[in-house]
Amino acid sequence: MDNCKNCSETISGNYCSNCGQAVKFKRIDRHYITHEIEHVLHFERGIFYTIKELLRNPGQNIRNYITDNNRSKLVKPIIFIIITSLIYSIINHLFHIEDGYIKFDETKKSATGSIFEWIQAHYGYANIMMGIFIAFWAKLFFRKYDYNFFEILILLCFVMGIGMLIFSFFALIQGLTHINLMQVAGAVGMVYTIWAIGHFFDKNKAMNYVKAFASYMLGTLTFFILVLIIGVVFELAIKH
Repeated sequence: MDNCKNCSETISGNYCSNCGQAVKFKRIDRHYITHEIEHVLHFERGIFYTIKELLRNPGQNIRNYITDNNRSKLVKPIIFIIITSLIYSIINHLFHIEDGYIKFDETKKSATGSIFEWIQAHYGYANIMMGIFIAFWAKLFFRKYDYNFFEILILLCFVMGIGMLIFSFFALIQGLTHINLMQVAGAVGMVYTIWAIGHFFDKNKAMNYVKAFASYMLGTLTFFILVLIIGVVFELAIKH
């Protein structure tokens, strides 16, 4: 009988029954790193499986993740959107696709222009922040459904993560062929997002897709209005 090094609970097996901590720790070596990478990329329970399920049946899979006790089937939503945004950012910078999904012509001399320039160059990360505003509007439009704001935010992490992969795919093709496809990527990404949100709440109700469209547009608009206000306030503060 030993005591758990994490919570001091008495344990008799290989894992602590109180916190789940392993009795014996694996040494961090080449095999450990390889196992961790395989765990993330494993098709049955990793990122590839998550992508497949979110493309095939996003509503049911995300509902299962939110309501089921077993959440090991899909990659954790925060990790998922960070990884997919990183993939988009790498492809974007690798091929110097500076126009991205949305193009801004603001001057670099202004604070507002600098913020918009950052958004243009780091759209993958800005997209994560934009999801918060879309989730806010979705909570208002779908308030009769028993989902809180944070559960809807989880929905947006999964959905917008797939959106980042859509942008990545078209950015890669554009980088290889030099054909401007980012406007197409934006349209496809928006259609998927609207479809997935409506599919999550009730795929058989046409009005849900209208509400999803309104949530997407108003969330995006609110994000950029807030960015504009922050830029203007910052410029006024500098002048005074």
